[in-house]
Amino acid sequence: MEVTYLELKGMGCAACANKIEKAIENVAGVAECQVNFAIAQATVKYNSHKTNLHDILNSVTNIGFEAQLIQETINFSDKDREDRRIERQMTNKVIFGGIISIILIIGCLPMMTGLKLSWIPSWLSYSWLQLILTTPVMIWCGKSFFIGAIKGLKNFSVDMNTLVALGTGAAYLYSLFPTFIPNFFTRQGLNPDVYYEAAATIITLILLGKLLEHRARKKTSVAIQKLIGLQAKTARVIRDGKEIDILIEQVKIGDLIVVRPGEKIPVDGKIKEGFSAVDESMVTGESVPVEKKPGDEVIGVTINQTGSFKFEAARVGKDTVLAQIIKLVQQAQASKAPIQKLADMVISWFVPVVMGIAIATFLIWINLTNNLTMSLTATVSVLIIACPCALGLATPTSVMVGTEKGAENGILIKGADSLEVAHKIETIILDKTGTLTEGKPTVIKYITTQKNTNENEIKLLRIAAAIERKSEHPLAAAIVEYALGQGIEFPLPEPEIFEAISGMGVQGIVFDKFVQIGTSRWMNELGIEITNFLNYQDKLEGDGKTIAWIAIDGKIEGIFAIADTLKPSSKNVVKTLQKMGIEVVMLTGDNRRTAEAIGAEIGISRIFAEVRPEQKAKTVKNLQLEKKKRSHEHQIVAMVGDGINDAPALAQADVGIAIGTGTDVAIASSDITLISGDLTGIITAIKLSRATIKNIRQNLFFAFIYNTLGIPIAAGVLYPLTGWLLNPIIAGGAMAFSSVSVVTNALRLRNFNPYSLGQNVVSKEVKT
Repeated sequence: MEVTYLELKGMGCAACANKIEKAIENVAGVAECQVNFAIAQATVKYNSHKTNLHDILNSVTNIGFEAQLIQETINFSDKDREDRRIERQMTNKVIFGGIISIILIIGCLPMMTGLKLSWIPSWLSYSWLQLILTTPVMIWCGKSFFIGAIKGLKNFSVDMNTLVALGTGAAYLYSLFPTFIPNFFTRQGLNPDVYYEAAATIITLILLGKLLEHRARKKTSVAIQKLIGLQAKTARVIRDGKEIDILIEQVKIGDLIVVRPGEKIPVDGKIKEGFSAVDESMVTGESVPVEKKPGDEVIGVTINQTGSFKFEAARVGKDTVLAQIIKLVQQAQASKAPIQKLADMVISWFVPVVMGIAIATFLIWINLTNNLTMSLTATVSVLIIACPCALGLATPTSVMVGTEKGAENGILIKGADSLEVAHKIETIILDKTGTLTEGKPTVIKYITTQKNTNENEIKLLRIAAAIERKSEHPLAAAIVEYALGQGIEFPLPEPEIFEAISGMGVQGIVFDKFVQIGTSRWMNELGIEITNFLNYQDKLEGDGKTIAWIAIDGKIEGIFAIADTLKPSSKNVVKTLQKMGIEVVMLTGDNRRTAEAIGAEIGISRIFAEVRPEQKAKTVKNLQLEKKKRSHEHQIVAMVGDGINDAPALAQADVGIAIGTGTDVAIASSDITLISGDLTGIITAIKLSRATIKNIRQNLFFAFIYNTLGIPIAAGVLYPLTGWLLNPIIAGGAMAFSSVSVVTNALRLRNFNPYSLGQNVVSKEVKT
């Protein structure tokens, strides 16, 4: 199954988006299509063996819209130029239509008010003059509405263009009769009134609303634009022994790049020479500069502060961290939140129902009053006020701002569904090593059975280091680092055989000796006697230390006591999550006594210890099913982890949260990634999810209420009580600004600050 992203053109409202979505999904081989009206993009999942991009693009063209493939490398300067061209064109139309509308309204004031206004020249009310002034507005300014409506009729579908075209077209066409045959109306006892001002003003107001909406929607992607603007344009590389400046696009993997104080780091890589402090806040959200030394990784677009250094380019172009962040955020923005389904369902039948209401309104008024003018006024008002644009924008605009706000805070949210589900988390599982702890264990104690000579201890340590060097486990790295510090002889011997036993330990042959290093449980399963060290084990594990047992040829020869320090924020994060009403659970492959000691220190009482990697996903599933025993819904469970062995559990969880400093596999399996590895990002992600969902609900409420109240008022339900009928011009203004109000409300999310949401949020001083 392949995924492609399309840029769409010609959409007038959310009903258009639904129409395109259905057309693409009707193509054989397309599994799913999501159209985001707010950013005019479609995400299409399809089977390339059953269909192709040509058929998918044609399905859009056939219903009157345009679609083109979005390239992986987006030229944002071209996109910005196109946006500005569209905005300039819309502005010119609004200015032209606005001037004409003001002239027409002034000329119609005597008719509207029933007053003799001597300051208004009588010729301004001449119907022929109003026809001449209105026609360019209808043809030039309203062109897109009428073309869209005609395309819709050809495909037997209706949308916002249909409503606007019918409403303004009815006012314009009706006015032609009093203009050309005024005597007919006079003989019927009717005033030959014209409604050119309504047609012109409605089109102008709707265009004004679209212009304001366009400008507001551009602001929803300001964070990504800022990140893109931060990219360095050039890089200083060493080639043939000389430093030369080249364009960023010309940097190749393996290039040695020089960075001086105050400069931007052009691409991702690893420091080879030099020391410095780097400001990574624009990527990770962390305000404190990070110390960098040889061997440390650096991220493109971050800013070097103090020293100078040389680093080797490791990722360039679309593979850099920044490019991946931008891609993930754009994918998230193009996705559709489950809550949007309600709006989509309403939109699918909304326009046809409105047209039915408009017809009914006309028939009822003409029968009750026999007044063609009043009937037409009410009908046009219903058609104009009932555009579903606000409903279509309610969810995607909030998701756009929410995902970008997450990126600003170092939180990558892969999809709108993840953003929505996160606010419902009831239980959160925290992996111990690398998540709650620093993930950099240190050997605290090394004890052997060889009490007589230091030489035998060093020899055993060398054998252990030779085996553990082959392992990627953090505990193995701690043992190797400890051995290096003890001055063991180099080079280390190469094991003849090596095998890692998942969740247990490692084994292999060194110097013709069969070496096994791992947990006490593994030793027990192997039938290896460990009683000689049980006294040490009880005391060390009681203090929260992890024990790694060393067996040579089936006999215990020593132990390593290893401690992994807690992250500074762990205790506060756990406390905050609990105050938020979320159950916190610790999951670890470590022994129970060590796990319980750490749990007691940070305030976690529910602990799953000695859990093998293949059992982690099952543990998550069991927690999900706990609530189902009491109700029909399963418990919403989040999993936070950083290792390869966490990947299945991250995938099983309702929300998988990966620590960005962890493995690529874990990050790929997750729904949310904390780039910096700081656990306070969990709090921020949940708070951001809650704020976004609250914002979406506000938008949907405003949109539903607007249409629920607006249509009956436009139809004239208040007329019997007040004698007041809604003017189509006011209806046009209300419709135009409903969309603007929804987008503006979504933009309030840009003020989201996790540190100002009450005492439940971890204080900023905790961040490291």
